[in-house]
Amino acid sequence: MNSDPGDQTEVVKFLSDPETFGVDAPVEMITTHSAYVFLAGNWAFKIKRAVKYNYLDFSTLDARRKVIAHELALNAPAAPAIYDRVVKITREGPGRLALDGKGKPVEYALRMHRFRREDELTCIADAGKLTNDLAERLGHVIADLHAAAERRPSDGAVLIGEIIEELREAFACMETTLGQQRLAVYFRRTDRIFSDIASLLSQRSGEGRVRRCHSDLHLKNLVLIEGQPVPFDALEFDERLGTCDVFYDFAFLVMDLLHRGLTGQANVLQNSYLLKSRDFAGLATLPLFLSIRAAIRSMVAVQTMSGAVAGDIARDARSYLEQAIDFLTPLPPRLVAVGGLSGSGKTTIAVRIAPSLGPSPGAVHLRSDLERKAVFGVEPLDRLPEEAYRSEANRNIYARLLEEAEQILLARHSVIIDATFLSEADREAVAELAARLRVPFDGIWLNSDPATLERRIATRTADASDADADVLHAQLKRGTGPVTWTQINTSGELEQVVELVAATLSTL
Repeated sequence: MNSDPGDQTEVVKFLSDPETFGVDAPVEMITTHSAYVFLAGNWAFKIKRAVKYNYLDFSTLDARRKVIAHELALNAPAAPAIYDRVVKITREGPGRLALDGKGKPVEYALRMHRFRREDELTCIADAGKLTNDLAERLGHVIADLHAAAERRPSDGAVLIGEIIEELREAFACMETTLGQQRLAVYFRRTDRIFSDIASLLSQRSGEGRVRRCHSDLHLKNLVLIEGQPVPFDALEFDERLGTCDVFYDFAFLVMDLLHRGLTGQANVLQNSYLLKSRDFAGLATLPLFLSIRAAIRSMVAVQTMSGAVAGDIARDARSYLEQAIDFLTPLPPRLVAVGGLSGSGKTTIAVRIAPSLGPSPGAVHLRSDLERKAVFGVEPLDRLPEEAYRSEANRNIYARLLEEAEQILLARHSVIIDATFLSEADREAVAELAARLRVPFDGIWLNSDPATLERRIATRTADASDADADVLHAQLKRGTGPVTWTQINTSGELEQVVELVAATLSTL
């Protein structure tokens, strides 16, 4: 019998045995830096390794018991379909262990429902199946996760300052791999932006934006269950690290998508998150937060370099550092308005061009249809009554769009407003906003023949727009007055129209 509580050899052997779980297939064991996970049948059992690092200490049984219980409490609310309960591994006699037996506990395991590896969002992304629709659902899930998270009194500026100093200390030993000059550029820009927004970070703490977040929110820790993205495996070993600004938590996922080249999905994720959270002021923090997240990935890559793959890991580390530097040199904000009759393709075009309007991950897409549904408290696909489209309601929606656009532009982020803009007064108002804030303004007017517009409206599915053929006919009868915006015909192929709009914006 092994009496050393730090020696887990017997427990690992017990949990690796199919007979322990009454299954026929071999038990698969996964080893991480701090845990062992045993996959048996429909279940996964996770125990903490008896390790001690400078940032965690699982060397005692009591410490492992507490952290396993804490991990369950942190994750179960957001992922009840995964997390089940804590199971004791007990001593039933010499050489005999049991699951939840009557003997003395020798280890504690977290029992979870097993999911298919191909349902992890990393696998879905690798297979090219992380669609805009999935990114939109993901943004809503993360916004709900943050809304439910416990508020913490910590100062957001102090928390980020600590992380920057930890990076500075760690990178001091990595100059050979990452380049002394590149690291100097990174910290020079980091220090400048941090100084610029430190007061905002502290202010956000007072507004309740610092919470007990997931804090390890990237694609590997998200899984699709019954069509819904589910976050799991939140950072559990350090409450200080688990406490952060919600936008810093969100930035990890955005950065992960951008690093994989999924720019369009990152933009959709941003916009769906903002639609629910309404945290437009948080956009001012995004360049720094994205940069820090990328820098941490660079640091971790260097720390894990070993063996034959060291060269590949070093290149990946340098790639993350270059990305971190790029985030700290964002493009200036601009305001783009896309108008036109119903069915002219405003939303389709806006979604396609928004990712290219910096800073990363692209312009915030404000859509009048979604804003109207939000104002009236209904879901995007719920149809509104006719009175929701009367003159006073329209004035309120356009005022709301301009108010939100102003918040976004003041946060130094680009905006694209997608609305009909049938009224000359509304077109003038959006241009006046850009002039008052001294940002570039581009007005794009989309045209198409009435038959094409009517056909597109008739074939819409799962769309937030309530416009039908009668609405279109009323718009045609009303007219728009003189339109001075750049006019583009959308009757042709989508890709050609997108290229034409993009070229127009690049030259304006």
